This record gives sequence, C-alpha cells and structure tokens, in this order.
Amino acid sequence: MSTDWPPTRGETVTEYGPAPRRRRRLRVMVYVVCVALLASGALGGYRMLKGSADARRAEQLAQHVARAERQMHAFATAWANEDWTTAARHTDSPEAAASLLESVDRNLDPSALTITVGDGVAERADEDDGVVVVPFTVRMTVPRVGGFAYSSKARLVPAAEGPLVAFDPSVVHPELGAGQTLAVAKVQERGAILDRTGAELVASSLVGEVQDGRGVSGLQKRYDETLRGSAPPYAVAVTDRQSGKAVKPLLQSDVRPGRDVRTTIDPDVQRAAAAALDVAATPASLVAIKPSNGDILAVANQPGGGFNRALVGTYPPGSTFKVVTAAALLETGLQPSDALECPRFAWVDGYRFTNQDEFTLPAGSTFQDAFAHSCNTAFIEARDRLDEDTLAETAAAFGIGGEWDTGVGTYDGSVPVNVSDVDKAAAMIGQGRNLASPLVMASVAATVKSGRFVQPRLVPDAVDRPHQAPRDLDPEVLRALRSMMRAVVTEGSGDALRGLPGRPHAKTGTAEYGDEQPPRTHAWMIGYQQDDDLAWAVLVEDGSSGGTDAGAVAAEFLRQLATR
Repeated sequence: MSTDWPPTRGETVTEYGPAPRRRRRLRVMVYVVCVALLASGALGGYRMLKGSADARRAEQLAQHVARAERQMHAFATAWANEDWTTAARHTDSPEAAASLLESVDRNLDPSALTITVGDGVAERADEDDGVVVVPFTVRMTVPRVGGFAYSSKARLVPAAEGPLVAFDPSVVHPELGAGQTLAVAKVQERGAILDRTGAELVASSLVGEVQDGRGVSGLQKRYDETLRGSAPPYAVAVTDRQSGKAVKPLLQSDVRPGRDVRTTIDPDVQRAAAAALDVAATPASLVAIKPSNGDILAVANQPGGGFNRALVGTYPPGSTFKVVTAAALLETGLQPSDALECPRFAWVDGYRFTNQDEFTLPAGSTFQDAFAHSCNTAFIEARDRLDEDTLAETAAAFGIGGEWDTGVGTYDGSVPVNVSDVDKAAAMIGQGRNLASPLVMASVAATVKSGRFVQPRLVPDAVDRPHQAPRDLDPEVLRALRSMMRAVVTEGSGDALRGLPGRPHAKTGTAEYGDEQPPRTHAWMIGYQQDDDLAWAVLVEDGSSGGTDAGAVAAEFLRQLATR
C-alpha cells in the first residue's frame, strides 16, 4: 500500500484520518478569523461613536465658554462706557452691580478707562453648561493718583437667558468686601513717634522736628526713612461706603507707607519730669530709667530744642561719680564703717583740692559719712588704695565707656586710665577727664538698684546688640552702696528728698568746669526708688549746689510721680 499523499493518478485511495482533521482545523481557523474581523469592526465602530460624542461635547463646551466670554465682553464694554444700567443687566444682581460701579466711578472719577477681557475657562471640564471663569484687567488714570491698574476675574453662571456675571464686590476689585467701595484717600505720609502706651509722644527735644516732610532733628531725623516710607501722598483705597473711612490703601508691592516708631517712654513719668524742670532757673535735664530692663521712661530738657543734653550732653559728673569710686574702694576691702578723715584741704603734687565751701567733718567720721556728705578730700586721701586703671575698670562694670545700642544717639561716658597722681585725685571725685551724660549717670544709679548693668534702651525694635558690661559688681559691694546712698538722703547732702515716699536713695554732685576763677559749676543729683522700679538723674547747668539746685528738681519729680 502506498503511503504517499496525494495519491498518484490511477491508484486506489483510502481516506485516512489525518486528512479530514486538517480540513476541520482550517474551517475552525476561518471561523476564528471571521469572528475577530467582526469584533474588530464593532470596536472600531464603538470608538468612532465615542469619539463623535466627545467631539460633540467638546464643541458644546467651547460654545458655552464662548457665550460666557461674549457676555463678559458686553459687561466690560458697558462698564468702561459708564453705562451702569446696561452693565448691571449682564449680572445676576443688577441693583447691587449698578450701585457699586457708579460709586467707584463717582469716587475715582477715572479717565482713559480700559478693560481687557481674557480667555474664559470652564470651572468643570465635564460640564458643558456650568460656571465659566473669565479673567480681566482694568486700567485707568485717577486724579491725584495717576495710573492705576489691577487684575480680577468674574464667574459667569448659567441662567435662563444665558450666562450672567455672578456679582459681588470682588468682581469690581479683588480686595473689595461687602459694604465697601474704592475711593482716593490720603496715604499716611509719615509715621508717628509713640510712647510705650501707643500714644503719640509729647517730648519736643526727644521727638525732634520735621521740615518739608523730612526729619531734621531728634528721633524724627534718626528714623526719617522708617517714618516717611515710600508711599505717594494719595492712593486708591478700599473704603467703607457708610463712613467714608479708608480701610486699606492699594499700593504697589514695592511701595510702603510710613511706619510708627514706638519708644519706651512712660507718659506719666515723662509729664512728671517735664513739670519738675520748671523748678530749675537755668537749663536742666532729667532722665528716668527702669532698672530691671533698661527702659528709658523719661527724657526731659528745659529748654527744649535740637540739643538733647539729657542723652548726648558731655559733662564732668562731679561727686555723683563717687558711686563708682566708692565701689572701687569697697572692692579693696574698705568698709562703710571704717574711719575716713575729711580735712579742709588735700594737697596732691602741689595742687590743692577742697570741699564745697571748704567744709570739714568731725574726727572719727567714717567712709559712709564722707560719702553721705560728699567729702572730696576724704576720697582723694584714699586714692593710694587704687591703681591707675582701677577707676576705669570699675566704671566699665557700670557700662561707662562702652558702645551703647539704645535706638537713639547717646554719649556713653568716658573714664580714662589715670596718667598721674593729680589725674587720679581729680578722677576720684568725678573731675578731670571723667565725662558723662545724664543718661549715663541715671544708669549708674539703676545699676546699684538692679544689681547689674542693664544697658538703657529707648527704641527696643532698633536695638540689635545691647552693650554688656565686662563683669558684674560683687553683691556685698552693692549692699554697701545701697546703704550709703540711702544715708545721703537720711543724714547727708540729699536732704531735699527726705520724707518723700518710695524710700529714695541718692547721690549729689557739684561739678566744676571751664577756666574761670572761681570755677563755674553744674549741679547733679542721681538716685533710685527702693519701692519702685525707677532710677533717675538730674542735671542743672550752672547750678551752684547738687543738694540744693538739682535736689529741688529731683524732689519735685518724685512729688509729681506720687500724684500720678
């Protein structure tokens, strides 16, 4: 039997299984291909149908956005043409829209008003009849202001008659809220100098003067840039429609109005200081400090004017410096109860030092007695206990001679290293090359009160690096100084304060200056209140006696404070 396939002509063929099976497979393959072709055609048709539906929806969305844009163009055109009624008809709140648009136009009286409408965007891409957001830019020229431009946007919502502008005040300007409009307002050209309560400071010699819009003295000059700012005189402002009060100026981002400068001045203490200076017959100053944190509570000068002697005056401190000298002597071991003679004269290298009116103290007087009665000769006779640099080093512990960052210009004192015996003798009693301002000497009293030097400050926000004393005073020294300063009031030259409330502690001083013979003098008194967080210094130029002239001012100051 032949096994060839297909059979040769003339042979007898017997049908085998494989051949018929092959034909069936072929038919199955044809069926599969047909089904696949049918499925492919159906899918293509589905895609064509879906693509056609998406295209129709996209077209409908585009038409809806275009209708909203046309409505926005109509609204903007009527607005720019000052046709409030027509503009309002393109909104969903015609009465409110017409009222606000008319109010803004009346207040600003703009010229060259143009409104540029941008391309709208559907708020939801899957809605072809929903909300459309259309941005726009307004440009105008406003009298007293000049060019004014801003960008805003409107939401157009579906309505029976077609899209309408959903009106609220922010459509007219994005900063506007309910009950507000736009108007031209005067921008605060210059900030104010404020006291610690936020009220405008009343202290002419401290505040200074302004000329032609610029500070020329005092704090007005120092903080001129802050106070003046860079804002124009007038600006468009968000304004309350009922009161007409400007709520917020609409300034460029690089423009800022003048800012206030807040000080530490206490208005009650300042008033008391100013009233106390009326007692002085010659130019005088008074400075008050809060010892706990260095806040300057009062700066008063009589007369006022450009020269602020309380802060920048340069004076020999006289016997008020004996607080520093006493601290140096106490640190050598001298005790307040130790004997210290007070002769009429003290001779140093041929130079004669005396006490005021050449007074003396009786035999057996102590260091505290010499301090309380301000005996020059006793202190000078004790000079050998100190080295040439001791007074300078002790003064530094009181902050004297450092660079004070107070927020205002100040003279911070000078106590040089002694270069001779006469120089040291003069320095012991606050004469010679020792110099201070009333602020420095008020700080000396504050240091005794608080127990450490705390640098004074007037404008806290401007103080970056307050001066730190190189060391603190010994607690035992401070206790002795407090006792001795109280003795000045209870039994010594500070009797003008005797009986006043607050248990005042003080030190008097009469400082010689100039080349006249006899020398002219300034009168000093410094002190602090035991029962209050307060220290102070009084200087009376050309005063004859610290206890009498400066004492009268200090007493009046404390009486004024007691009645506040």
